[in-house]
Amino acid sequence: MAERYNSLNNYYKSIFGKKTVRLSVDGGFTCPNRDGKISESGCIFCSEKGSGDFAGSRCVSITEQIEGQMKLLKNKWPDALYIAYFQAFTNTYAPVKKLRTIYYEALENENISGLSIATRPDCLSDECIELLKEISEKKYLSIELGLQTSNPDSARLINRGYDNKVFEEAIKKLSALNIDIVVHVIIGLPYETEEDVLNTINYINQFPIKGVKIHLLHVIKNTPLAQMYYSSYFSVLSLEDYTDIVVNAISHLRNDIVLFRLTGDGPKNLLIAPLWSRDKKKVLNTINRKLKVRNITQGQYFQK
Repeated sequence: MAERYNSLNNYYKSIFGKKTVRLSVDGGFTCPNRDGKISESGCIFCSEKGSGDFAGSRCVSITEQIEGQMKLLKNKWPDALYIAYFQAFTNTYAPVKKLRTIYYEALENENISGLSIATRPDCLSDECIELLKEISEKKYLSIELGLQTSNPDSARLINRGYDNKVFEEAIKKLSALNIDIVVHVIIGLPYETEEDVLNTINYINQFPIKGVKIHLLHVIKNTPLAQMYYSSYFSVLSLEDYTDIVVNAISHLRNDIVLFRLTGDGPKNLLIAPLWSRDKKKVLNTINRKLKVRNITQGQYFQK
């Protein structure tokens, strides 16, 4: 690989032939971990906007959200293509009729090359799978699953609301559709060690996934995690520790997997900790510098 890891930018160029940008939209969904089906408190780290703080406003249509974001990005990337990214809450958690309407509204825009849909592995009904199959046969489609960790104790602590077997079943369903599966992993969860992170990486290496999103744990206002943080229940990672773990994770990640993200964004007006994460450019530069200095490439220590 030209870079030391498989970047999303290069992957999209290999598919679409040019710069392709993700537009975060809010489809007006909720979550079974919020509406009482599983829980009412949600995952302990999830913001009031369902981790969709940078998505468009659900007060306007999908079309308006897409057109508004494209207008803002036109000067920066005048010839770019776009992926509509359904980010906020659980984006398959609705009747299939509603899902069809919302997904196809996004695809009506001629500049939209495909969809990315973030969801939970326990929210993929057979009817939903059929709809996803239908869309994947017409346009590019990726499905993002919030695993976060393979450690069952950590999963219970963060109130994830499902066990690993549910994730594994979802992978089986989605892989049969020949679509891109992207798995979310969080580094810095309370009490997790670097070994726990590597165990999660080794766990997902065994599945037919296309991509991974690595997130830093952000402590956001008005979340159960914030209460835990203020109670000194756990401490957040330093920049050095986080970037060390990311570099090590990359070295163990199967080398055909695309890294869709190396760190996450916390809304600055809601971010409690770690405050160093506000400088995302510095975080990414630190990761890339360590990869170069240590002569690390993706999959260097991957073992089947």
